[in-house]
Amino acid sequence: MPVLPGAEPFRHEGGPVGVLLCHGFTGSPQSLRPWADFLAERGLTVSLPLLPGHGTRWQDMQLTGWQDWYAEVDRELRVLAERCSQVFVFGLSMGGALTLRLAAKHGDAVSGVVIVNPANKVHGLMAHALPVVRHLARSTKGVADDIALEGGAEVGYDRVPLHAAHSLRQFFRLVDSELPQVTQPVLLLHSPQDHVVPAADSARILSRISSTDVTETLLERSYHVATLDHDAERIFQDSYDFIGRLAPGAGKEKETASGG
Repeated sequence: MPVLPGAEPFRHEGGPVGVLLCHGFTGSPQSLRPWADFLAERGLTVSLPLLPGHGTRWQDMQLTGWQDWYAEVDRELRVLAERCSQVFVFGLSMGGALTLRLAAKHGDAVSGVVIVNPANKVHGLMAHALPVVRHLARSTKGVADDIALEGGAEVGYDRVPLHAAHSLRQFFRLVDSELPQVTQPVLLLHSPQDHVVPAADSARILSRISSTDVTETLLERSYHVATLDHDAERIFQDSYDFIGRLAPGAGKEKETASGG
Protein backbone atom coordinates (compact mmCIF):
# COMPACT_ATOMS: atom_id res chain seq x y z
CA MET A 1 0.00 0.00 0.00
CA PRO A 2 1.27 3.51 -0.77
CA VAL A 3 2.06 5.71 2.20
CA LEU A 4 -0.38 8.57 2.81
CA PRO A 5 0.95 11.99 1.73
CA GLY A 6 2.84 13.51 4.66
CA ALA A 7 3.15 10.22 6.54
CA GLU A 8 6.58 9.34 5.17
CA PRO A 9 9.45 8.57 7.55
CA PHE A 10 12.14 11.24 7.94
CA ARG A 11 15.88 11.10 8.54
CA HIS A 12 18.49 13.83 8.77
CA GLU A 13 22.22 13.32 9.10
CA GLY A 14 23.53 16.02 11.41
CA GLY A 15 26.03 16.23 14.23
CA PRO A 16 27.10 13.73 16.90
CA VAL A 17 23.95 14.13 19.00
CA GLY A 18 20.94 12.18 17.77
CA VAL A 19 17.20 12.30 18.41
CA LEU A 20 14.71 9.49 17.78
CA LEU A 21 11.06 10.58 17.56
CA CYS A 22 8.19 8.09 18.06
CA HIS A 23 4.71 8.88 16.76
CA GLY A 24 1.42 7.72 18.23
CA PHE A 25 -1.12 4.92 17.78
CA THR A 26 -2.93 5.14 14.40
CA GLY A 27 -0.93 8.32 13.71
CA SER A 28 2.09 8.93 11.49
CA PRO A 29 5.39 10.84 11.31
CA GLN A 30 3.39 13.86 10.07
CA SER A 31 2.35 14.64 13.65
CA LEU A 32 6.01 15.04 14.64
CA ARG A 33 7.51 16.31 11.38
CA PRO A 34 7.63 20.01 12.38
CA TRP A 35 9.44 18.96 15.58
CA ALA A 36 11.88 16.83 13.58
CA ASP A 37 12.51 19.71 11.15
CA PHE A 38 13.14 22.12 14.04
CA LEU A 39 15.80 19.80 15.49
CA ALA A 40 17.37 19.02 12.12
CA GLU A 41 17.70 22.72 11.33
CA ARG A 42 19.75 23.09 14.50
CA GLY A 43 22.31 20.52 13.49
CA LEU A 44 21.07 17.41 15.25
CA THR A 45 20.90 13.96 13.69
CA VAL A 46 17.21 13.04 13.55
CA SER A 47 15.27 9.82 12.93
CA LEU A 48 11.48 9.79 12.66
CA PRO A 49 10.38 6.29 11.56
CA LEU A 50 6.97 5.19 10.30
CA LEU A 51 5.69 2.45 12.60
CA PRO A 52 4.56 -0.82 10.92
CA GLY A 53 0.89 -0.84 9.96
CA HIS A 54 0.67 2.95 10.14
CA GLY A 55 0.48 5.63 7.46
CA THR A 56 -1.42 3.59 4.86
CA ARG A 57 -4.90 2.28 5.82
CA TRP A 58 -6.26 1.02 9.12
CA GLN A 59 -6.78 -2.50 7.75
CA ASP A 60 -3.00 -2.86 7.43
CA MET A 61 -2.65 -2.18 11.14
CA GLN A 62 -4.85 -5.17 11.97
CA LEU A 63 -1.90 -7.38 11.05
CA THR A 64 0.54 -5.70 13.45
CA GLY A 65 1.00 -5.50 17.20
CA TRP A 66 3.13 -3.80 19.81
CA GLN A 67 6.08 -6.11 19.16
CA ASP A 68 6.25 -4.77 15.59
CA TRP A 69 6.00 -1.12 16.62
CA TYR A 70 8.58 -1.48 19.37
CA ALA A 71 10.99 -3.45 17.16
CA GLU A 72 11.02 -0.58 14.67
CA VAL A 73 12.00 2.11 17.18
CA ASP A 74 14.43 -0.25 18.91
CA ARG A 75 16.20 -0.80 15.60
CA GLU A 76 16.32 2.92 14.87
CA LEU A 77 17.77 3.61 18.32
CA ARG A 78 20.55 1.09 17.73
CA VAL A 79 21.39 2.72 14.38
CA LEU A 80 21.57 6.15 15.99
CA ALA A 81 23.66 4.83 18.87
CA GLU A 82 26.24 3.50 16.43
CA ARG A 83 26.86 6.88 14.81
CA CYS A 84 26.06 9.34 17.62
CA SER A 85 27.87 10.09 20.87
CA GLN A 86 24.55 10.75 22.65
CA VAL A 87 20.97 9.85 21.76
CA PHE A 88 17.71 11.33 23.06
CA VAL A 89 14.28 9.76 22.55
CA PHE A 90 11.09 11.79 22.14
CA GLY A 91 7.52 10.52 21.85
CA LEU A 92 3.87 11.55 21.53
CA SER A 93 1.00 9.53 23.06
CA MET A 94 1.74 5.83 22.44
CA GLY A 95 5.09 7.08 21.17
CA GLY A 96 5.66 8.19 24.75
CA ALA A 97 5.18 4.61 25.93
CA LEU A 98 7.60 3.39 23.25
CA THR A 99 10.06 6.05 24.41
CA LEU A 100 9.80 4.98 28.05
CA ARG A 101 10.39 1.33 27.19
CA LEU A 102 13.48 2.24 25.17
CA ALA A 103 14.75 4.20 28.17
CA ALA A 104 14.02 1.30 30.53
CA LYS A 105 15.72 -1.26 28.29
CA HIS A 106 18.70 0.67 26.93
CA GLY A 107 19.86 2.51 30.06
CA ASP A 108 22.87 4.78 29.44
CA ALA A 109 22.43 4.49 25.65
CA VAL A 110 19.52 6.94 26.09
CA SER A 111 20.70 10.30 27.45
CA GLY A 112 17.26 11.79 28.05
CA VAL A 113 13.54 11.45 27.39
CA VAL A 114 10.94 13.98 26.21
CA ILE A 115 7.33 12.81 26.18
CA VAL A 116 4.21 14.72 25.11
CA ASN A 117 0.80 13.57 26.37
CA PRO A 118 2.16 10.08 26.99
CA ALA A 119 -0.32 7.22 27.15
CA ASN A 120 -0.16 4.63 29.91
CA LYS A 121 -3.50 2.80 29.77
CA VAL A 122 -6.50 2.02 27.55
CA HIS A 123 -9.39 3.60 29.44
CA GLY A 124 -13.14 3.04 29.59
CA LEU A 125 -15.44 0.08 29.24
CA MET A 126 -13.98 -0.80 25.85
CA ALA A 127 -10.65 -1.67 27.47
CA HIS A 128 -12.17 -4.58 29.40
CA ALA A 129 -14.26 -5.69 26.42
CA LEU A 130 -11.40 -5.73 23.90
CA PRO A 131 -10.41 -9.39 24.33
CA VAL A 132 -13.91 -10.40 23.17
CA VAL A 133 -15.07 -7.45 21.05
CA ARG A 134 -12.06 -7.63 18.73
CA HIS A 135 -13.42 -10.97 17.45
CA LEU A 136 -16.88 -9.49 16.82
CA ALA A 137 -15.98 -6.17 15.19
CA ARG A 138 -12.93 -5.09 13.22
CA SER A 139 -12.72 -1.44 14.23
CA THR A 140 -14.18 1.45 16.17
CA LYS A 141 -14.14 5.23 15.67
CA GLY A 142 -10.76 6.89 15.40
CA VAL A 143 -8.86 9.12 17.84
CA ALA A 144 -6.95 11.34 15.40
CA ASP A 145 -7.21 15.12 15.03
CA ASP A 146 -7.61 16.19 18.69
CA ILE A 147 -6.16 19.64 17.96
CA ALA A 148 -7.33 23.02 19.32
CA LEU A 149 -5.60 25.08 16.62
CA GLU A 150 -8.04 26.07 13.88
CA GLY A 151 -7.03 24.41 10.64
CA GLY A 152 -4.75 21.94 12.42
CA ALA A 153 -4.97 18.44 10.95
CA GLU A 154 -3.30 15.12 11.73
CA VAL A 155 -2.57 12.46 9.11
CA GLY A 156 -3.93 9.39 10.88
CA TYR A 157 -6.63 6.74 10.66
CA ASP A 158 -10.31 7.53 11.12
CA ARG A 159 -10.82 4.02 12.53
CA VAL A 160 -9.08 2.12 15.35
CA PRO A 161 -8.43 -1.54 14.47
CA LEU A 162 -9.48 -3.55 17.51
CA HIS A 163 -6.86 -6.30 17.26
CA ALA A 164 -4.21 -3.59 17.37
CA ALA A 165 -5.98 -1.85 20.25
CA HIS A 166 -5.92 -5.10 22.22
CA SER A 167 -2.18 -5.38 21.59
CA LEU A 168 -1.76 -1.76 22.68
CA ARG A 169 -3.50 -2.52 25.97
CA GLN A 170 -1.06 -5.38 26.60
CA PHE A 171 1.86 -3.10 25.74
CA PHE A 172 0.78 -0.41 28.19
CA ARG A 173 0.63 -3.00 30.98
CA LEU A 174 4.14 -4.16 30.13
CA VAL A 175 5.57 -0.64 30.02
CA ASP A 176 3.90 0.26 33.31
CA SER A 177 5.69 -2.63 34.99
CA GLU A 178 9.01 -1.40 33.57
CA LEU A 179 8.68 2.29 34.50
CA PRO A 180 10.82 1.96 37.66
CA GLN A 181 13.73 1.07 35.35
CA VAL A 182 13.58 4.55 33.78
CA THR A 183 16.35 6.62 35.40
CA GLN A 184 17.22 9.16 32.69
CA PRO A 185 16.36 12.88 32.83
CA VAL A 186 12.74 13.33 31.73
CA LEU A 187 10.82 16.28 30.30
CA LEU A 188 7.09 15.53 30.33
CA LEU A 189 4.70 17.98 28.67
CA HIS A 190 0.95 17.40 28.80
CA SER A 191 -2.31 19.14 27.97
CA PRO A 192 -4.94 19.62 30.69
CA GLN A 193 -7.54 19.52 27.89
CA ASP A 194 -6.72 16.23 26.20
CA HIS A 195 -9.67 14.28 24.76
CA VAL A 196 -7.64 11.14 24.02
CA VAL A 197 -5.29 10.57 26.97
CA PRO A 198 -6.31 11.74 30.47
CA ALA A 199 -3.94 13.62 32.77
CA ALA A 200 -3.99 10.57 35.04
CA ASP A 201 -1.62 8.83 32.62
CA SER A 202 1.06 11.49 33.04
CA ALA A 203 0.60 11.44 36.80
CA ARG A 204 0.95 7.66 36.86
CA ILE A 205 4.14 7.78 34.79
CA LEU A 206 5.70 10.46 37.00
CA SER A 207 4.87 8.46 40.11
CA ARG A 208 6.44 5.25 38.75
CA ILE A 209 9.71 6.30 37.07
CA SER A 210 12.95 6.39 39.07
CA SER A 211 14.33 9.51 37.39
CA THR A 212 15.45 12.30 39.72
CA ASP A 213 15.88 14.95 36.99
CA VAL A 214 12.22 15.48 36.01
CA THR A 215 10.46 18.52 34.55
CA GLU A 216 6.68 18.63 34.11
CA THR A 217 5.16 21.30 31.85
CA LEU A 218 1.48 22.04 31.21
CA LEU A 219 0.40 22.85 27.66
CA GLU A 220 -2.59 25.03 28.50
CA ARG A 221 -3.58 25.97 24.94
CA SER A 222 -3.36 22.59 23.23
CA TYR A 223 -5.27 19.32 22.97
CA HIS A 224 -3.79 15.84 22.49
CA VAL A 225 -1.71 16.36 19.33
CA ALA A 226 0.13 19.25 20.94
CA THR A 227 3.02 18.99 18.48
CA LEU A 228 0.66 20.39 15.81
CA ASP A 229 -1.15 22.78 18.16
CA HIS A 230 -0.78 26.20 19.78
CA ASP A 231 2.05 25.06 22.08
CA ALA A 232 4.13 23.37 19.40
CA GLU A 233 6.91 25.98 19.36
CA ARG A 234 7.23 25.75 23.12
CA ILE A 235 7.59 21.97 22.91
CA PHE A 236 10.24 22.30 20.22
CA GLN A 237 12.27 24.96 22.04
CA ASP A 238 11.98 23.35 25.49
CA SER A 239 13.12 20.00 24.10
CA TYR A 240 16.07 21.62 22.32
CA ASP A 241 17.05 23.42 25.53
CA PHE A 242 16.72 20.10 27.39
CA ILE A 243 19.21 18.52 24.98
CA GLY A 244 21.52 21.52 25.28
CA ARG A 245 21.61 21.18 29.05
CA LEU A 246 22.49 17.48 28.93
CA ALA A 247 24.69 17.53 25.83
CA PRO A 248 26.54 20.88 25.88
CA GLY A 249 27.43 22.07 22.40
CA ALA A 250 24.85 19.85 20.71
CA GLY A 251 23.77 21.05 17.29
CA LYS A 252 23.96 24.65 16.27
CA GLU A 253 21.49 27.48 16.06
CA LYS A 254 19.80 27.97 12.70
CA GLU A 255 21.64 30.54 10.60
CA THR A 256 20.02 33.97 10.54
CA ALA A 257 20.28 33.97 6.76
CA SER A 258 17.97 30.94 6.56
CA GLY A 259 15.21 32.79 8.35
CA GLY A 260 16.28 32.02 11.93
